[in-house]
Amino acid sequence: MPSSKPRLLVLAGDTLFRSFFDPPRQRRLSRSFRWERTATLSPDRLRKPLALADALLTTWDSPRFGEDLLELAPRLRLVAHCGGEVKGRFARPLFERLVISNAPAPMAKPVAELAVAFLLHTARNLEGHRLAFRRGARAIHQRIHLHGTDETILSRHVGMIGFGRIGQAVAELLRPFEVRLLVHDPYAPRALARRHGVQFTSLRRVLSSSRFLILAAALTERTLGLLDVQALARMPDGAMLINVARGGIVDLEALTREVRRGRLRCALDVTDPQEPLPPGHPLRTAEGALVTPHVGASAASVRRAMADVLLADLERFARGRAVRNRVTAGMLDRMT
Repeated sequence: MPSSKPRLLVLAGDTLFRSFFDPPRQRRLSRSFRWERTATLSPDRLRKPLALADALLTTWDSPRFGEDLLELAPRLRLVAHCGGEVKGRFARPLFERLVISNAPAPMAKPVAELAVAFLLHTARNLEGHRLAFRRGARAIHQRIHLHGTDETILSRHVGMIGFGRIGQAVAELLRPFEVRLLVHDPYAPRALARRHGVQFTSLRRVLSSSRFLILAAALTERTLGLLDVQALARMPDGAMLINVARGGIVDLEALTREVRRGRLRCALDVTDPQEPLPPGHPLRTAEGALVTPHVGASAASVRRAMADVLLADLERFARGRAVRNRVTAGMLDRMT
């Protein structure tokens, strides 16, 4: 008698797949699905397994699919993506004709944690003090002894662009520091201002008023290249740009020039058009630049949490119930 379990095709290499789905989570998959995994990216080799699939499980290493996916996988009803970014991975018509779900929520707090780590590291000038001690700290010690410093975020203004999950998580982490957050986000409900103790304002004011500026926005048509030459020029001398969002929001060449001149500083977890930055790129070694290799949500615990979100949706699908994390076509314009 044939199994009544739906067929699930997992499109991921073994190591990456296991970083999300450990043996207990794989057993959960097996209770609801007949599943198989393939790491192939060849459309020809995918034709047979796709033709039998009722659902797909994808990761950031999986192929990107056009509208022809519906012909390749005529039985397909659900795509569950291990990640947040789905807009660039699936053709827009697929969001109308399939259920496509993702799992961005577990990434928000860890990414916010990195943003705050960047902020504290730079506000307290930890790198400057470390380098001063390596060179011999007598002069700087004497200056601080006599004059003190202004190195703090306590009760200071911090700017932010974007106030979705990550931005709100940053606001909560900064609450004990009594930071005055100036936020630009034309889409965020204004009721969030009172809930999180932030002030919504114009992009121009955020840029010109922020010694520290955190980017937490999605990459959309409106935010692509948002921080261009003119926008960066509005930032105060010595300001710090922290990007834990998407590299494409910032004109990297323009930012590199400003940092090399010593006018701006930066802390970047994401870069575009090259990620990671190639050997020899000036920001790898420039004074005033701190670059990390997209580590914001890289913790193994985050991947397990994302797997749990998707497992819950997959199990609901297998029982004939609606999933909870569906991405609709109407949501795409405000998403990365």
